[in-house]
Amino acid sequence: MRNLDERITTFSRDGLRFDVTDAGPIGGDVVVLLHGFPTDRTSWDRVASRLHAVGLRTLAPDQRGYSPAARPEDRDAYRLDELVADVLALVDASGREQVHLVGHDWGGALAWLVAGNHPTRIASLTVLSTPHPAAMSRAWRRGNEQRLKSWYMAALQVPRLPERAMAAGYDRLMARCGLPPDDRSRYAAKLAHADALAGPINWYRAARHSDVGAHRVQVPTTYVWGSRDPFLGRTAAELTREHVRGDYEFVELDAGHWLPETRDAESAAAILRRVARAG
Repeated sequence: MRNLDERITTFSRDGLRFDVTDAGPIGGDVVVLLHGFPTDRTSWDRVASRLHAVGLRTLAPDQRGYSPAARPEDRDAYRLDELVADVLALVDASGREQVHLVGHDWGGALAWLVAGNHPTRIASLTVLSTPHPAAMSRAWRRGNEQRLKSWYMAALQVPRLPERAMAAGYDRLMARCGLPPDDRSRYAAKLAHADALAGPINWYRAARHSDVGAHRVQVPTTYVWGSRDPFLGRTAAELTREHVRGDYEFVELDAGHWLPETRDAESAAAILRRVARAG
């Protein structure tokens, strides 16, 4: 494990190198922040600054498919077991036995899996927007609400075309989804071309071929959901509590999907409550 007093700008796993923003008091408890699709580690900047102010250290990686030196071409390189292993490699690089884990969107789905499968490495879990994967599956089977919200997942299974279409209309599409202009511009500078989007879209393609179990989560957990989320519905949000065995808090906001960017104060407050209660 790495020296606790070293800043982490990158970490490596299986020949890939991931970029990391390491900020806040270096001796503070570590909070790992996992971004979603199609954004990057800067989605956490507003939230992270609030965590630093109370003594926490944050590690925000650009994940597999987003870091320039971690963009394998093969779809199977984006299986969930690989993504989980990436997060554990960052935890190892931090030099800590345990970290507080936070995720949004796909980063949230991944956070549920890491906490469920490796509870000894996670001191607490906070997930923004994304329900527990098993709750999501149950909501899909129960009726049309989640199926209608998730229509795009099937569209992204098509080879090559989604990357080209999304690159051509990135700003317009993200505006329709409610992402603020400054954030759209920042992400577009990295992602609004087909080659850069291939890896992120492969998360969707490979998920169907992954076998990581969505276990019930035993670590202290907070789930924050926006009631106006266009992608993730109420049924899955409310079912999530049935998949957490540990201390659990559900926070419903009158908000959309992009909680780290648009509701940084409420998001940070939920994280801080969870970290404090886990301590």
